[in-house]
Formats: sequence, C-alpha cells, structure tokens
Amino acid sequence: MNPATAGGTDARRHHDPAVRGFASDNYAGAHPEVLAALTLANGGHQVAYGEDDYTAHLQDLVRGHFGPAAETFPVFNGTGSNVVALQSMVDRWGGVICAESAHINTDEGGAPERVGALKLLTVPTPDGKLTPALVDRQAFGFDDEHRAMPQVVSITQSTEYGTLYTPDEIRALCAHAHERGMTVHLDGARIANAAAALGVPVREFTTDAGVDVVSFGGTKNGMVFGEAVIVLNPDAARAVKRLRKLSLQLPSKMRFVSVQLEALLAGDLWLRGARHANAMAQRLADGVRAVDGVEIIYPVQANGVFARLPHDVALRLQKQFRFYFWDEAACEVRWMCSFDTSEDDIDAFVRAITEEMAREA
Repeated sequence: MNPATAGGTDARRHHDPAVRGFASDNYAGAHPEVLAALTLANGGHQVAYGEDDYTAHLQDLVRGHFGPAAETFPVFNGTGSNVVALQSMVDRWGGVICAESAHINTDEGGAPERVGALKLLTVPTPDGKLTPALVDRQAFGFDDEHRAMPQVVSITQSTEYGTLYTPDEIRALCAHAHERGMTVHLDGARIANAAAALGVPVREFTTDAGVDVVSFGGTKNGMVFGEAVIVLNPDAARAVKRLRKLSLQLPSKMRFVSVQLEALLAGDLWLRGARHANAMAQRLADGVRAVDGVEIIYPVQANGVFARLPHDVALRLQKQFRFYFWDEAACEVRWMCSFDTSEDDIDAFVRAITEEMAREA
C-alpha cells in the first residue's frame, strides 16, 4: 500500500459556501482550474526552493507576457512581494515615493518600513493616482544627508480607490522618475483587473511603459496563495533571491506557487476571472445608482465600488453582507467583487441596499 494514498480524510467543511460578501476579493475561494493545477503538480518529488520544473516553465511563460528580460521570483503573499521588491530597489538610506492611500502605506502594518528598512514618502492624491507633479512634491533633497533619498516611485494598478492608470500615464510617470534618477515599482495586486479593464496586453502598461519591477498578484484572482516579484529591468533590482529568503518569502515547495501562476497565465484564466469581477462591479454600480441616497464616490473602473450612504444603513447591511468601511467618519464604504461573484449575488445585495434605504426614508 502506498502510504501517500492510504486512508481517508478527517477534514470537514466548516463554512456555508452559499454565504457571499463584498468585503474583499481575498474572501473568495480558489478557482477550480487553479485547484486542478495544484493536483497536477502534486505527487512525486521535485527539487525544492525553486529548482523545480514548474518554476522553470513559469519563467518562460512570464517572459511571454512581459518580455524576454523578465525574471520571476514566486513568493507567499502580496506584502512579501512588495517588501522584497522595494528592498531590492533601494539603498539603506533610500526612500519610496507613493500615494498616501497606497497599500504599502496603509495596509501592510508598516512592513515596508520595519522589515524593508526604507522610508515611505507619501503624497495625498484625489483618486489614488500619482502624477509627475505629485511625485515632485517628494522628489527633492537627493543630496541632503538629513533626508531619505528618493530612489523609487511606487504606483498601484489598479489603485486602492479602484481607479486605473492609462499606459500613457504610466509612461509619463516612468520617464519623469527615470529623468530624476529614480526607478519605478508597480504594485499589481489587482493587475489582472487593470489589464482586463484597459483591454491591452499587460506589457503595454508595464515593460513598454518603463516600469522596472512588478509585484504580480494572483491571490485576489483565484489562487490559493502566492504572488510573484517580476523584475523587468535587471539594472533596477539587486539580490532579489537573497532578499526573498531574508524576508521569509522563499517557499520550499515552490512548485505549488508556480503552477498556480501557470494556471492563470498559460491561457486566459487570469483575464476571464478579472473581466467577470469587473463586470460584477459595474452591475453593482448600475444597481445602486438607481437608489436614492447612495452616492458612488470614485469612478468604477475595475472590481471595486466605493460609495457613501447613511451610517446606520451601512451597519444594518453589514449584518447581511460583509463589507468594510473605507472611511467610517465620512460614511464611505468599499464593495469588492470577485471572480466567483454572481449576478444573483449582486441583485440580492442591491435589493438589500434598496430595502434598507427605504427604511431610512
């Protein structure tokens, strides 16, 4: 008897799979095609720490999307991807210019600064997007030993507000940063949603636009776990392999991260899931626009809807469908859609919003 296949399982389901929420696309499970890929990669022995056949194949696959110079480093999660990427791009005395709303500034527990030992130089933005003029609010003091030296501009695509940079906007930002001796990092936790919404190859707003390093997200788009640091410009990043290990982001059984990324990128799964999530966000936005008293506060360009509604209504709705306040003092909420959000989910949520707003009238 093969000890690897003997016996059954004592695992049990501990949740109701019919429950849906709009708090985060991280709440969704794994895409069935990703789970099937994990099964394909299982069995037998493969060399650990990235010297496996799946990670080797992933390198060629990613180059097909990003260009022949791209080098891919799978990691465990998005925070780790950002920390490893930014560490590789800055000196000990370096700083990173980013939007005040950037995930690296607001939602990573200080990891870029505490683990990455770098300084974040933040800029307030009206829509989550940096511009050359906004970058210049922090792009100074390059020779001032009393100030962290601005070395990297970090942008998010799609942004924390669900907005998108056009390829031309990223190209202008990269040219501006490079002219000042800085490099550009792109946090792509939802890069698939951006590519799907823009309708252009991902290379058009990364490699061809001048981005130097990308944090490529997969967990929000159907993976169980795992992201990747993708170095597009080898001159912009140093010692990524060593920093990945140093930052606790080196998976020993890396084949199980790599095969998930392969499942997304080998065909159009990454775009299919993202297109669907984006379409559900548009359906939700269209539905709530017809509800008096609900205001959509940012353009709905990817898979998130940001709205303002009465505080008591939001609290009652949260008992039916989980979601987060974006700014509770301003009664602003965020609703996220996922690859597995259905039209019925959206319609049920819109009905609940309509009913609760009617109670408020």
